[in-house]
Amino acid sequence: MSKTILQRNANLSRPTKSAGAKAQRVKVQRRRLVALGMDEATVAAMDSSTVRSLLKYPKKVTASLKG
Repeated sequence: MSKTILQRNANLSRPTKSAGAKAQRVKVQRRRLVALGMDEATVAAMDSSTVRSLLKYPKKVTASLKG
């Protein structure tokens, strides 16, 4: 009996990311932006890619809010 490619190579059968886990990550990221000082309504209006791009440089976010 021969093995399939998925049985030979475990790296090809990784679990997929779930929608619930993604929603939880986005929720945590939005909370982090609010904790940095951004307005909650502004953060709620942003899409997830904008939230992630702002969190890459948190010092720039806090500096832009001060000045």
